Amino acid sequence: MKLLISGLSTRAIATSALRSGCDFITLDYFGDRDQKEEVENYSLSRDFQTGFSSKNLLEASRRLDFEGLVYISNLENDPKVVDRMAQGHKLLGNSPQTLRQVRNVNTLRSFFQNGNMKFPATILTDEALPKGSVHWLCKVAKSGGGHRITSWKGEAPAGGQYLQEYIDGIPCSASFVANGKDCRLIGISEQLIGENRLGAHGFSWCGNIFPLSLPPEVLHPLMDMIRAAAEMLTRSFNLKGLNGFDFVLYTHKASFTPYLLEVNPRYTASMELIERAVGLNLFQAHVRSFGGELPSFSLTGNLSGLPFYAKGIVYAEKDALIPDTFGWKAKGRRDIPFPGERILKRHPICTVFARGENRGECWRRLLQEADAVRKEIDEG
Repeated sequence: MKLLISGLSTRAIATSALRSGCDFITLDYFGDRDQKEEVENYSLSRDFQTGFSSKNLLEASRRLDFEGLVYISNLENDPKVVDRMAQGHKLLGNSPQTLRQVRNVNTLRSFFQNGNMKFPATILTDEALPKGSVHWLCKVAKSGGGHRITSWKGEAPAGGQYLQEYIDGIPCSASFVANGKDCRLIGISEQLIGENRLGAHGFSWCGNIFPLSLPPEVLHPLMDMIRAAAEMLTRSFNLKGLNGFDFVLYTHKASFTPYLLEVNPRYTASMELIERAVGLNLFQAHVRSFGGELPSFSLTGNLSGLPFYAKGIVYAEKDALIPDTFGWKAKGRRDIPFPGERILKRHPICTVFARGENRGECWRRLLQEADAVRKEIDEG
């Protein structure tokens, strides 16, 4: 079966699909140099001369030949488009009905009222505005990557927005593969949010570090809680394939409390690091889960003695002119632009990776890789 993998940026999942031996093509926005050199890729910007939107992905997909559909970010925010794109094809992803449920903040708020994880205080558009000194964030329901999150300044949220209590802690992401009845927890990673050294700002996601660096006496109970939450989500919403959820780990003295923020019912960015670290082919696990099969994998057993792996998105601090990028892949960089491209300020240049024996060493090496990219480009 020939598969179409589609979303904003498909390079990472395409790398996994390539290792799996599946027959596939990709459709995304960027169509970066390394991806076009490795797999059959169609790009909204390069091949169709259009901007990014789920509707543009739908229109472009109608010009391609495929039998099965795998979608990634940000198509989970548009169940109608997923439904239309999958018509006449086998859908290897969560159903539009599931997307409507798990991407609804009100549904999650109600779901976790009696769950084993907390959910931040949340106020929807038609509800009374908060009072007091709590730090609130204004978020957009159909968004991703931390974009368009701002500190609340007292105004009423517009349609499609909601207010959520800011939880001060470690931003994290959990990854699991599910078959609608059961699941396997495959990773918990730290999220990199708004890191200035990577050129990111505010609440923008800019990378991950895997595994999450915590003392064993904290990590193991946390893993049990995360696993239980993933199992509950799987059974309640019939989740299938690769899934993840973002949470903040609130720390107070010796106490650690996870607050779930959102469910990502598709392949997530941190999964690339998990695959590098533990060697599990996640695209293959995704496809097989729709036949009910789950990998015989124990996250606890695979963490012992594991080095730390990091990925970082390098954002342009100024408008950047890209030089010859022929040797970038050999330097371990991915999502590589073409020579002569102009990258606008605060837009992504490429992805860099690092490995270290501890979290601090891994982070330092990641910053060194990001600095090396900046030295090679003309920002100005």
